[in-house]
Amino acid sequence: MSIIQKTATEQLALLQAGELTSVELTQAYLDRIEQVDGSIGAFLRVESDSALQQAATIDAKRSAGDSLGKLAGLPVAIKDILCTKDTPTTCGSRMLEHFQPPYNATAVEKLLSADAVILGRTNMDEFAMGSSTENSAYQTTQNPWDITRIPGGSSGGAAACVAADMAPLSLGTDTGGSIRQPAALCGCVGLKPTYGRVSRYGLIAFASSLDQIGPLARTVDDTALLLEVLAGYDPLDSTSVNRETPAYSQTVHQPLEGLTLGVVEQHFSEGIDAEVATSVQQAIQVYQSLGATIKSIEMPHADYGIATYYIIAPCEASSNLARYDGAHYGYRTDQAEVLAELAEDGSDEGPLVRMYRKTRSEGFGSEVQRRIMLGTYALSEGYYEAFYLKALKVRRLIRQDYDRAFEQVDLIIGPVTANPAFAKGEKTSDPMAMYLEDLYTVTANLAGVAGISLPCGFTSAGLPVGLQLQSAPFEEEKLLRAAQMYQSATDFHSRRPELS
Repeated sequence: MSIIQKTATEQLALLQAGELTSVELTQAYLDRIEQVDGSIGAFLRVESDSALQQAATIDAKRSAGDSLGKLAGLPVAIKDILCTKDTPTTCGSRMLEHFQPPYNATAVEKLLSADAVILGRTNMDEFAMGSSTENSAYQTTQNPWDITRIPGGSSGGAAACVAADMAPLSLGTDTGGSIRQPAALCGCVGLKPTYGRVSRYGLIAFASSLDQIGPLARTVDDTALLLEVLAGYDPLDSTSVNRETPAYSQTVHQPLEGLTLGVVEQHFSEGIDAEVATSVQQAIQVYQSLGATIKSIEMPHADYGIATYYIIAPCEASSNLARYDGAHYGYRTDQAEVLAELAEDGSDEGPLVRMYRKTRSEGFGSEVQRRIMLGTYALSEGYYEAFYLKALKVRRLIRQDYDRAFEQVDLIIGPVTANPAFAKGEKTSDPMAMYLEDLYTVTANLAGVAGISLPCGFTSAGLPVGLQLQSAPFEEEKLLRAAQMYQSATDFHSRRPELS
């Protein structure tokens, strides 16, 4: 087994024992990226020189006996939505093509403090709006298991690079399923923490009440290790919750006694792929064999999750993206063209308004424009109460469904997606079909609870299937321990796509 096929936890042990250097490990991943990313397209930028410099510095510190962080020498890939000082941070958009933040996101600072090595920036749907990573302004990302198919989104690059052994760990963001869904479709582990568990400072916002940063990795052990570094209170983020961070990496292998798992029957109703349903049902049977009790529960408002999400998220996007107007930073249309157009068409629109309009129509892609218009409409006079205010009320009912469920069960178990990875271009002309890919994931974001996706099988076409576990707020320790129980009893997490 090559070094890049080992888990991050195994690699860290070799680094600590002096049997491997960070430079050797980093170079192995850079070689792998050069070998296969031309067919996958997971990375927007690979920071080869700075990564090797970071690795050499960590090796020197280790040789000198200096104290080191929890990730010392491990490479990590970062979704291109997290601000990194003096490094292009584009959000997959032309609007921010040349934007270089003057500061680091707290999540990036925590990686650097833990002595991780930053490999590069991964591709994503523009401003995290999408379920297939086809909305990036720069390139599409392919699924490593079948390069004719999508990897999921919006953290498609972050999931694909882990699945294809181009990084042992990566950071993604999850607004409506954007960590869990690509993790499921790419056959790796992805965790959306409780809202407030991980600082959002330096995360370029899509929907501020829904966005959350989280880890993607090959195994549950590796996920626990990375979450332990990311989690914690941050005074720079007003939504960060001041709670102690458990030692996830130390407790993840402790089995849970008397585990009760809740099954929502409508998750298996008409519309779910038969092979996906079978894999998830078999995973439930594995838990039963491990001593878990399975209980049917009701989530009466779950069917309203998609409608609620696709009002609230676009409304917040409309507000958050209003700042991209060409006046302060980011893309700005050519002013000479604006004046020439006005002179030619004789419009009384005015140069400032025309500049705003052209900047936003040229800088934003079609999906971002669609969601801005949806949100602006729902927030407009005469529609605010009918749409946005009503959606907020339903959101509260969804949270109450979760609260009642967790009075009866420890965790909720079910599918991550209704279907395996679909073909590229299959749903780009049908926004509603694309939005329905988030059917089983959006409610966790609306309620602010934690969720994890882990591999639980493969279709007859060789495509991964994901299992979702959801926990009550700030119960990530229980979530990880339960996920590890399943992983220890199966081998789906150890399988690799064949890439030339």
